[in-house]
Amino acid sequence: MIDARIPVLGFAAFSGTGKTTLLKQLLPLLRQQGLRIGMIKHTHHDFDIDQPGKDSYELRKAGASEMLVASGRRWALMVETEGSGDPILQDMLKRLDQSKLDLILVEGFKHERFPKIELHRSNLNKPRLYPDDASIIAFATDNQSELQTVIPQLDLNDCSAIAGFILDWLKQSNFAAEHRL
Repeated sequence: MIDARIPVLGFAAFSGTGKTTLLKQLLPLLRQQGLRIGMIKHTHHDFDIDQPGKDSYELRKAGASEMLVASGRRWALMVETEGSGDPILQDMLKRLDQSKLDLILVEGFKHERFPKIELHRSNLNKPRLYPDDASIIAFATDNQSELQTVIPQLDLNDCSAIAGFILDWLKQSNFAAEHRL
């Protein structure tokens, strides 16, 4: 299990299931409840948020191990890693300022042990993670009849119901007492 000062909830699914699409709809619903939300997204692809020709990109490519770009509206830290393996969720959690957040949502890291909602689209014919992963706390699918579970089953296409589940889950955690939910 991971160690964090605030609740951490993941969304685990295979590529193409719609994790990002769901999160883009869920975030405003949760923000409307006054939650300050941090996000961690795992990707299996090499990515670069900086662009060739920009000073920060050129300085990083010239040898800066860490490159912090700041403006009056936001800042970003790009860190070159030596390893070629997948990042560890616990290491990424340490990078967030948890004192300014109420909840951390995680997209991916499906093989790590922390509370997750599994997303499943039956037409993709991908295997399910539940029940082999005991850290899955709910199963969201587009085919409610496909799986009998002892954990809550949610409609993958009903963002309001999923947001409600998350709020109920938060109320059952220590978070509720500290933030008067």
